Amino acid sequence: MDVVTIGESMAVFSPDSSPLMRYAATYSRKYGGAESNVAIGLTRLGHNVGWISKVGNDELGKGLLSFIRGEGVDVSRVKVDAYAPTGLYFKEVRNANDVRVQYYRSGSAASQMNVSDIDESYIVKAKYLHITGITPALSESCYETVMKMIAIAKENDVKVVFDPNLRKKLWSEERAREVLLEIASKSDIVLPGVAEGEFMFGDNDPEALGKLFINHGASLVIIKIGAKGAYYFTNEESELVAGFPVEQVIDPVGAGDGFAAGVLSGLLDELPLDKVVERGNAIGAMATQIPGDFEGLPSRDELNHFLYSSDSEDISR
Repeated sequence: MDVVTIGESMAVFSPDSSPLMRYAATYSRKYGGAESNVAIGLTRLGHNVGWISKVGNDELGKGLLSFIRGEGVDVSRVKVDAYAPTGLYFKEVRNANDVRVQYYRSGSAASQMNVSDIDESYIVKAKYLHITGITPALSESCYETVMKMIAIAKENDVKVVFDPNLRKKLWSEERAREVLLEIASKSDIVLPGVAEGEFMFGDNDPEALGKLFINHGASLVIIKIGAKGAYYFTNEESELVAGFPVEQVIDPVGAGDGFAAGVLSGLLDELPLDKVVERGNAIGAMATQIPGDFEGLPSRDELNHFLYSSDSEDISR
């Protein structure tokens, strides 16, 4: 197994007849979740990925599980809750700079995950454990589950990759900051955006943040700065890796998950760090060009065409 990740995936409903839900008579149903987006992104690139979660014993849960399995992700450790429902959310893409999300996930099946759901033998087979800041925000039992998984990974030389993925609606800012800093201190690789770094450390300078995260415990920090690209920092070196120009963003949701998938893929392929970040930048840019949380995540052939063809200079053509 290359990567194991844990988190909630939900049914996603988007208005068809109007960008605004108040006027919409019909909706399209898809699926989405940060961790499963990363898992799908990695399987499309040829990697072996396991996703851990819980879904409800309902039609949305059955459909979600079938879909993610169909994308090639190992869902053998996903459990079905007989009582709690599968979560869902509504997404309004009013324009590329105004995407609004309304969650209906309180008491969901995934929020019921607990330490007893962990199969230690499954985690130790992986090269990387991918964690986001969303899962520990779902419930205290989810927090305990994530921390137990991190402890298992650390004890068995499984690298912990942490994307803070801050969701302020899920918990108080005080608790969010406390837990995000705790997980960052136990992670080998951290993938924050500048705004998340500022939330955690009170500084919005990428170079200062890189040093802060390194001093906090990470051995590699990659800080996303939007369209301009991303910085990487280690104890020995740092560099800004330029992003890819996008003439028109269609849907920015999922770009960060695409970035994480690209970085993990580059690490698995043992690329130099600048090429690791370049792959993350490329997939993040590609993800913005197609509506949906994961639909724009590329195959290996599509990624190579984007990176190595002249058309990659303007991916909106």
